[in-house]
Amino acid sequence: MAVPRNRVSNAKKNSRRSHHAKKPQNLSACSNCGRPRMPHRICPGCGHYGNRAIHAEKA
Repeated sequence: MAVPRNRVSNAKKNSRRSHHAKKPQNLSACSNCGRPRMPHRICPGCGHYGNRAIHAEKA
């Protein structure tokens, strides 16, 4: 059975995990309406993806 040679201190453990924090979402502007949206996803405001209308606008 594997046994650790030495105990890892809290400082060493936490410094190893220092870059595991979540990063904020990057939003881009829709090319059609200018509303902020997630990249590579259909715009929730106008339903466009790139230059194509994927979903019709709700009236």
